[in-house]
Amino acid sequence: MTVYALAQFTIHNREQYEKYASAFLPHFAQHKGTALVSDEQVSVKEGTWDNTNAVLLSFPDEAAFDDWALSDEYQEIARDRTAATEGSVILLHGLQ
Repeated sequence: MTVYALAQFTIHNREQYEKYASAFLPHFAQHKGTALVSDEQVSVKEGTWDNTNAVLLSFPDEAAFDDWALSDEYQEIARDRTAATEGSVILLHGLQ
């Protein structure tokens, strides 16, 4: 079943985040995911939104997400993201 990773965050260190961003795509391309959305101008239509950025990724299943997200290579890259941002990542399971 397709899963979607939704990251919602605010960048507080642009330089360090850009270091992460430049390493992200080359690594991500080696995995089974698809980048669907990367938006720094989120438009809130209902409720509140405490972050400035949203990224939506899709994977064929949760195992593919885990293979990418838990890989040693990504964990090394992600250090810059976690140091440069505040936010959360949630995993959403698609409809069958």
